[in-house]
Amino acid sequence: MSTQKRKLIEVGIPLEVINKQSAHEKSVPRKGHPATMHLWWARRPLAAARGLLFAQLVDDPSAHPDKFPTEEAVTEERKYLHELIEQLVVWENSNDEELLARAHHKILESTDGNPPPILDPFAGGGTIPLEAQRLGLEAYASDLNPVAVLINTALVELPPKFNGRPPVHPDVAREQLGSPWPRAAGLAEDVRRYGQWMRVEAENRIGHLYPKATLADGSQATVVAWIWGRTVTCPNPACGIAIPLVRSWWLSKKKGKEAYLVPSVGDRSVRFTVGNDIEAAPTKDTDGTVGRNGAACVGCGAAVGRNHIKAEGRAGRMGSQLLATVAEGRRTRIYLAPTPEHEVAAQVPRPTEVPDQELGYHPKDIWTPLYGLTTFADLFTARQLTALTTFSDLVIEARGHVLADAMAAGMPEGDRLATGGAGAAAYADAVATYLAFANSKAADWSSSLCSWISPIQGVRDTFARQALPMVWDYAEVNLFSNSVGNIGTHTAWVADSVERLPAGATAVHVDQADAAQRPLRGLICTDPPYYDNIGYSDLSDFFYVWLRRSLKSVHPDLLSTMLVPKADELVANPFRHDGKEGAHQFFEDGFREVFRRARESALPDFPITVYYAFKQSEITEDGQASTGWETLLEGMIRAGWSVTATWPLRSERGGRMISVGTNALASSIVLVLRPQPENAPRTDRRRFITTLKAELPKALEELQQGAIAPVDMPQAAIGPGMAVFSRYSAVLADDGSKMRVRTALALINEVLDEVLTEQEGDFDPDTRFAIAWFRQYGFDPGAYGDADNIARARNASIDHLDQAGILTSRAGKVALLAPDELDVDHDPATDPSISVWEVVMRLTHALSTQGIPAASSLLGRVPAQVEPDLCKELAFLLFSIAEDRRQTKIAVEFNALGTAWNEIAAAAPVAVTQPSPAMFDYEEQ
Repeated sequence: MSTQKRKLIEVGIPLEVINKQSAHEKSVPRKGHPATMHLWWARRPLAAARGLLFAQLVDDPSAHPDKFPTEEAVTEERKYLHELIEQLVVWENSNDEELLARAHHKILESTDGNPPPILDPFAGGGTIPLEAQRLGLEAYASDLNPVAVLINTALVELPPKFNGRPPVHPDVAREQLGSPWPRAAGLAEDVRRYGQWMRVEAENRIGHLYPKATLADGSQATVVAWIWGRTVTCPNPACGIAIPLVRSWWLSKKKGKEAYLVPSVGDRSVRFTVGNDIEAAPTKDTDGTVGRNGAACVGCGAAVGRNHIKAEGRAGRMGSQLLATVAEGRRTRIYLAPTPEHEVAAQVPRPTEVPDQELGYHPKDIWTPLYGLTTFADLFTARQLTALTTFSDLVIEARGHVLADAMAAGMPEGDRLATGGAGAAAYADAVATYLAFANSKAADWSSSLCSWISPIQGVRDTFARQALPMVWDYAEVNLFSNSVGNIGTHTAWVADSVERLPAGATAVHVDQADAAQRPLRGLICTDPPYYDNIGYSDLSDFFYVWLRRSLKSVHPDLLSTMLVPKADELVANPFRHDGKEGAHQFFEDGFREVFRRARESALPDFPITVYYAFKQSEITEDGQASTGWETLLEGMIRAGWSVTATWPLRSERGGRMISVGTNALASSIVLVLRPQPENAPRTDRRRFITTLKAELPKALEELQQGAIAPVDMPQAAIGPGMAVFSRYSAVLADDGSKMRVRTALALINEVLDEVLTEQEGDFDPDTRFAIAWFRQYGFDPGAYGDADNIARARNASIDHLDQAGILTSRAGKVALLAPDELDVDHDPATDPSISVWEVVMRLTHALSTQGIPAASSLLGRVPAQVEPDLCKELAFLLFSIAEDRRQTKIAVEFNALGTAWNEIAAAAPVAVTQPSPAMFDYEEQ
């Protein structure tokens, strides 16, 4: 049997660059990004999926001693592969064909020209199959949820089917038709054209329901949104007014453009005007009527409990009142008091064919049923329902126009999309699918769960968080404006996403299937649901009811049920599975069964990858991971898998360094696993620890070759540690029982600390003293006698350290100098005895004050006898010590140095010839 070749993902990846690009990709919505086509929850960034898929398939250079016979050759090739990943994960490079071809060539080199198909049995938002297609790989994607299946179909099946075809809309100029239409650009153009037709046609039918606003000077302005407040009757019999339930009176907090609601009570009713005087503005104590425990009557001041509000809602007595109208101005918003015209315009009959399916019972995520909003139609105003049903009907009408125009353009009718067609009928189905997605986006931005955001003068959509919360004062957008939430913008976002999709020739097969039942043949890369993080089926019903209304004839099998299937959904829903214990048992049994079956058909030459949705709440106060993480590892090992790597992924940066639990910054963790051999041996605790000590130092060295942040090192180091633990069928404790994962994790962390401590022996005497002193005192003073004893034990001298300028020794006290206290005029090139400690302190200061160029310039002037790799090791070690001491500020600075090290070192050889800004004298001569 041939020896397994280690893959790059099992050795080292440029983790920090992947994380940085993931955060960049998710920082703001970008037109053309696949995530903007249709909402799905907890999508993984494309950057991470693309880079990790590549590393999952490509051999680490150490697996080819014939090609790379020396350590230097291995390091050089690994560096090249890391640089290739660093280019691949940049969002702006997503469709760089030359770069993707280089990546595909490397994959072919490592797979004998025949890469395995990628399998994602929990495809969700489609990130993994899309990136597999982008890398030129065959893939299989499935999900039990029909909304997820439809999203995957739109991402990876439809664009290749119509790749390179010109648009069929008759208004596209003939000269444009002669131009090339790469990928799915023609399909995208038709989505735009027929979407524009829908908008015009809808405005002709219902535009009168959206009147313009009359300004103070008598001119007319387009309305951006109407702001409404729900109302309940005051329980005080002497009052009895309809209380507006408003969380905040503020309309705009923008400096110089402040605006707020001013309520006034008379004739047993409440009226509103708009105030602008900042002196009379609402305060924290007077802002709004609704709080955590209920509301206060704006008329009599009576307290109104939550139970009263719920009872009024369930009895059908919760109403609504127009609070203000927001109009478009010249580069500004104009806030107007309510008028009868605008109140009457919203009083339209409720349409008959509306989604009246019941909302799911999930009090954690779905709050509205407690207040009487029990069906999906209840979440919308009558005007919103009229608009959405109109657009829904127009999707099918638009499909008829597409079909006729496609056939007029010479395309044969062919079979429908659902039966595998690729002619005019299937093309019309595809365009209709994307137009229905635009209506999904309109529903997200046009429900009574949208709210007004006064600091930015904008609208918060329904799913600003992963729930359907109760919203008291809501914003109803004008779908025919040119501002936020308009239908034209929704169509444009969908079309732009279609245009940027890879539309590759490589097949991706999408099916609706239960992961517990479907065949699991292929190389698994998947992001499964985890416990009760998100109730996908209950939440996705919000979109399903509208998609089904528009597309039931287009996707008859997929949209056959009234709501999304729920019974077999692999999430821990306590309301579906007899409480918390039953829900967790259901999830753990199902999860373990999926990966037990996956083990039976696993490919022997490749590791699988599983994303784990890590939560910060899974870190306890003493820094221990809670049972969620341990259960996952335990379940995988019991299912017959060995862990070979763990990679913490961060798609956004926390606002502060979290010192309790070094893996708390990870938003998810990628597990890399291989099948455990059937004849895996047993071992005991002593041999397990001995093996850890023998293998972890080399593994850490390989990890540090990638751009990995010190804050991520403890979590990443769990990978090689668990690789040792899980290669055995059992590790026996001293009493003969099988060691649990929790115990193994604790031992791995202990050995990791020992390895980091042992690295201190590689440093010069001055650095070893400084480390020991920093561990005990930080940058605070300590007794001279203690310092002298520590120095002598390390063959160092306090007097020499004082003269070197890294500490002060005065009046019987010794203190290390912090990076910002060192002599800034010191030139390391003139100091042949400079220590690694001093270099790291100076680099830390240069990086934090002047950035990477200055740090590179400084490193380039360090004498050759100081090994750069030792400086990097010290940055990692000092981060760990500072974090243990809870010295957040300096920990952040050491983390930054370790993270940026590869970039600093790469520029150092040339930077020395370019003096840093600190070396210039800017004073006039």
